[in-house]
Amino acid sequence: MDIVIGADGDPDAVRQSHAAAWERFRGLLQELVAELPALRAPVSDVCPLRGEVAQTMWRAASVHRPAFVTPMVAVAGAVAQTLIQAYQRPGVTRAWANNGGDIALHLTPGASFRIGLYADIARLTRLDAAEGLAVDGVFDVAHGSPVRGVATSGWRGRSFSLGIADSVTVLAATAAQADAAASLIGNAVDVDDAGIVRVPAHHLKDDTDLGAIPVTVDVPMLGRQQVALALRAGMAHALGLREAGHIHACAITCQGWMVTTERPDQAPVFLESAAPNSAGHANNATLALCAQE
Repeated sequence: MDIVIGADGDPDAVRQSHAAAWERFRGLLQELVAELPALRAPVSDVCPLRGEVAQTMWRAASVHRPAFVTPMVAVAGAVAQTLIQAYQRPGVTRAWANNGGDIALHLTPGASFRIGLYADIARLTRLDAAEGLAVDGVFDVAHGSPVRGVATSGWRGRSFSLGIADSVTVLAATAAQADAAASLIGNAVDVDDAGIVRVPAHHLKDDTDLGAIPVTVDVPMLGRQQVALALRAGMAHALGLREAGHIHACAITCQGWMVTTERPDQAPVFLESAAPNSAGHANNATLALCAQE
């Protein structure tokens, strides 16, 4: 696990928080490995897990039943969520813990984060990195917002997906909830097309919790109507989760087109920055935390 953490506030309080976060991080992987068989099993009626992080994963996953889901769907977000607790102390005005794109936030009154959505990492150049990113979307998270977790998933990400979304970015009350929801919404972004290539997950990774379930490994250029149908399917799932109180908002991109829960009835918007790469479609999105406004 590679975690990137930032914090603002009183220097002594920040140093104490960093030390506490490091202490909590030590041994955390071994803690999860000790319960790995249960973490890879589909969630059931009763949580069989003992560890704090493992139980957080189970709770985030269990709300998505009866879909096939295991606690592993929320592992990155749950780890970030656990580490951010070290910063919830007097003197720390705001902090973030980023676990591979799954982000947990800590905010005090008057503090906020501006988070940018960068939908196509294929267009990133050294010049872009030096002069600043031209993001495809921006959203602010203030102390008064219910959002404390942000996560992005998609078929091009580091985890497997059953769908064809290039990115699904979810804002939720916790990082674990955002992580699980992004994966499940990403699975729902789909359309019938013979050119979409899927293989059993265990053919790609022998210890995956998905077993023989087919996961997406290649998506051809699709027609605009097909993309719209896939986005509509994902948006329907996202709106259901929002209605149930499991997420706050969601943005979905597929081959340069985006839809959001803020404007669910609006036609997909084409991202001006979406330039086809050598394969003809966008890469997985990334998130950038920006300075407080």
